[in-house]
Amino acid sequence: MRPVLLRLAGFTLLPLLALVLPFLLLPIVARVVGAAGWSSITSGQAIGVFAATIILWSWNISGPAEIARSAAAPSRAALYASSVRTRVVIAAVVLPLMTVIVLVVAHEGYRLDAVTMAWATALTGFSPAWYGIGTGQPRILAVYDTLPRFFAAVISAPLIVATGQVWTYGVASVLTTILALVAFQVRFGEPKTWVPKNPGSVLREILPHAGTAGISLTGSAYASSPVPIATATVPSAAATAGLASADAIYRLGLFSIVALGNTFQGWTLEHGAANPRKRHIIALTAHSILGLAGGAFLSLFGPWVSGVMFGEAVRADRLTCIYYGVSFFFLSASTPLIRNILIPARRQKAVLLWTGMSAVTGVLLMIMAGAMSNVPAVALGMAVSEALLFAGLVVPAVRLIPAVARPSTVRK
Repeated sequence: MRPVLLRLAGFTLLPLLALVLPFLLLPIVARVVGAAGWSSITSGQAIGVFAATIILWSWNISGPAEIARSAAAPSRAALYASSVRTRVVIAAVVLPLMTVIVLVVAHEGYRLDAVTMAWATALTGFSPAWYGIGTGQPRILAVYDTLPRFFAAVISAPLIVATGQVWTYGVASVLTTILALVAFQVRFGEPKTWVPKNPGSVLREILPHAGTAGISLTGSAYASSPVPIATATVPSAAATAGLASADAIYRLGLFSIVALGNTFQGWTLEHGAANPRKRHIIALTAHSILGLAGGAFLSLFGPWVSGVMFGEAVRADRLTCIYYGVSFFFLSASTPLIRNILIPARRQKAVLLWTGMSAVTGVLLMIMAGAMSNVPAVALGMAVSEALLFAGLVVPAVRLIPAVARPSTVRK
């Protein structure tokens, strides 16, 4: 277990550094902009998350496994170059469309703040974190993913306090992200091969990953929807500000699921690993425990934490926090089923089917709740989505564990 604990420490403590200053930055932002600005900025961030998921396509899911199986540096460089080519083409379509959507959803006077926050979030779709996960090197996450965002927060925090201009954080984050990507390309990439010179050939690189990408997109559709839907449908900005606060705490907590998933994905899929079935059971158990702990924390302490962090004016209510806690549990419990078992076993169609059903159900519930100005029920829509996805995947995933433990028996 020592290598696992070391890897867990690397994939947990390093991303945690990137959250230290945002924890200090978000309360400043909430108090500077008020309820309308807070809803607009968190909506921009949520829309940016969805845009980042589209840009990532499927690399955050399939990329680590492909990198882990490509031991030679040249083949890894070629794989990364392919990922950049596809993401540049996708981003050329996604980023302008994202900007228009954010401008429509955000409240008057806060559109620049919302757009820059969306861009800062969307560009994480270019993050090479999945490469570091596949190689089992937390250092890559630290240097090329965590530190750039950390420096952006350091640079912009005093500017926001002094000027009240929240857009400075978005601009700083965009610049530091671009610099980090250039540095990573120089160190690990193939010279010039990342430029998408032939759209047709790039399209042929994009299409084979469409199934896995569809899983990410449909899942992100309902996960990113609560605050934008509430902001767009509920007339009162004060009513949606509490939802935005609960959503912000929820998303800050998701780093723990991501860190745990990053740790166990490479570990459970290592070639020639001893007792892989035991590794999968350990991963499933760890994610369930984390889900229970995180869900209980959100349900019990979410209102108090939101009031302390963001101010009483945008405090989250108890029912909304409970629904977010339920979402947290089922999201954590579903993560190893998808990343460690079903996707490696090439059950993308089953995952996509259940994710699509969950997304449609959740988004419809959110829209109905927003139309009735029932803000807590918007959060309930996301909780129902996560619960439905877990219920649909848990049985086939558990049945596959013996087959995954013997890779040669997995049906292609």
